[in-house]
Amino acid sequence: MPAPYVQLPATDRVLSPRTGWTRAHWEAVADSLLAGVAPYATPGFAQYRLPGRAGWSGVVCDGLEGYARTFLLAAFRIAGAGGDVDPRLVERYATGLAAGTDPESGEPWPRLTDCSQQMVEAASVAIGLHETRPWIWDRLDTRVQERVVDWLSGFVGRRTWDNNWRLFQVVSEQFLASVGAPYAQEDIDGGLDRIDDWYLGDGWYTDGDGRNFDHYNGWALHLYPLLWARIAGEEDGERAKVHKERLGAFLGGYAHFFGGDGAPLHQGRSLAYRYAAVAPVWMGALSGATPYAPGLTRRLASGAVRHFTERGVPDERGLLPLGWYDTFLPSTQPYSGPASPYWASKGFLGLLLPPDHEVWTARELPLPVEEADRYTALPVPGWLLHGTRHDGIVRLVNHGSDHNPPEPDDASDDPHYAKLGYSTHTAPQSAPHAWGRAVDNHIALVDADGTPSRRVRIHPLGTGDRRAASWYAARLPGDDTEYRVETTSLLHGPWEIRVHRVEAPPGVTVREGGHALADARQPAAHTGPHWATARRHDGLTSAVVGLHGWQEAAVDRDVEANALGPHSAVPYLSSAPHPGGRSVHVTLVVLSGDAVHPAELREAVSVTVDGAAGVTVGFPDGTELRA
Repeated sequence: MPAPYVQLPATDRVLSPRTGWTRAHWEAVADSLLAGVAPYATPGFAQYRLPGRAGWSGVVCDGLEGYARTFLLAAFRIAGAGGDVDPRLVERYATGLAAGTDPESGEPWPRLTDCSQQMVEAASVAIGLHETRPWIWDRLDTRVQERVVDWLSGFVGRRTWDNNWRLFQVVSEQFLASVGAPYAQEDIDGGLDRIDDWYLGDGWYTDGDGRNFDHYNGWALHLYPLLWARIAGEEDGERAKVHKERLGAFLGGYAHFFGGDGAPLHQGRSLAYRYAAVAPVWMGALSGATPYAPGLTRRLASGAVRHFTERGVPDERGLLPLGWYDTFLPSTQPYSGPASPYWASKGFLGLLLPPDHEVWTARELPLPVEEADRYTALPVPGWLLHGTRHDGIVRLVNHGSDHNPPEPDDASDDPHYAKLGYSTHTAPQSAPHAWGRAVDNHIALVDADGTPSRRVRIHPLGTGDRRAASWYAARLPGDDTEYRVETTSLLHGPWEIRVHRVEAPPGVTVREGGHALADARQPAAHTGPHWATARRHDGLTSAVVGLHGWQEAAVDRDVEANALGPHSAVPYLSSAPHPGGRSVHVTLVVLSGDAVHPAELREAVSVTVDGAAGVTVGFPDGTELRA
């Protein structure tokens, strides 16, 4: 049976002209996900031991993860329906609570210890219990309530990782407070105060110290403080007011992160959570903090879930695999177990809004990228977004997020953070054999053995209207010298112009790659003087055009290297052997659904490199950009 594997109701193109989806579609997907995990439950329903690679916390913790993360989905489904669901769903999770907190059940949950994975899952249990209080918590046997309190009390006074994990303690201990159990107010206040340290403005947090910008900003750092306010009954309090203002500021730019086909940007860690990316959108509507019209909220959220559903997620087993569409472990983290993707449950937060809420009844509105070409500067994370209406592609130009701790701590590079560019339609070459070559969306010094320099720490130089810049310190094996590689990105239409100012030792080559294309079939590849292209069978094209400082062009092919398909291809450029010292390299980078004519582009776009005046790039329409 071809995808989608979920049995969906009929579309409604009057209410939802863009996606056809209604609340009934959301309920159908939620029910399918909950049914899909049921066969994998342990006898007492305390664990769901799903097939797939185990996480590093072990099979029991993976089983708890299966319970907790699907309980979050069940909670939204139960509460959103006012308890009018199949009673077996309520019973399943109530029974699981009893068994999971009973040391003699044969399937007990691990106790909470400092920085343990079960802290993450405990927060989902606490949120689920709060939202389903009339249907589950209030009906539990007193002895089971006491055991749940005892288990959650393992949070009190404990140490968490100093990042978004602080908020797991906040919501869990607030639930304890809400049921009259012992808790530590200093844990709650300390966690909420700590994330204030990471708020950098314009709706953006870094996830812990450093420059850690990714989807966690939305599905964790904005989400949990307002979930805490719901549990605490402080939705109109001063803390909540601050967090609503921050969420509203974040959402102001967030609609620009989604492609016309509904896809979120493929950047950052934990990408297997997929449509958890729409959790802050729903929280904006739920808390009254959203700047969006109701029809835009539903369009954005429905588009994201529909995107994955149409591409076989959940799969034919009814499960969410570890990957983006199919299973693809290089896009996951070592801690990710087979139930980790079920943090996607956060994307169903909107079910808490009643069926007659205007978010469900208003006519869908188009996404920003469906209305016009868009440029969005995000100075705090050091990002530029540019979306093109005709093909629905949103591209992210990255000059600010490297997911590393501050200096002088050790740093490393990661394919989901180190690249110059990401998009809604492509993914980085993240399998180890491809990542070792580091070709796509990277400017590298390459030694005689073919070893490339790595973009480990990104040092931002500023982000503004259609322009962003940064530098990194390039190092090569056997050479302790750090060579400065500075890049300025300039946007014009669907194009990105990259101007690189490079310091290099004699004999190395400079290499730059464009976006990686991946598909079930081999992308077509073409090269010419100073240009290279890769083209998918659906017409999506990636191209690099050397405008200055390049000698050769080629396409790097690989297999099983990319989350979007088994065959992948990256167009790239190489310089002549470097004479040593400083050089300038200018590249036109293209990712487009249109036909691309690289030879004609190279003739039509002019570049002037002047040591005193810098670099001037001229376009056929008379536009000039300087770097």
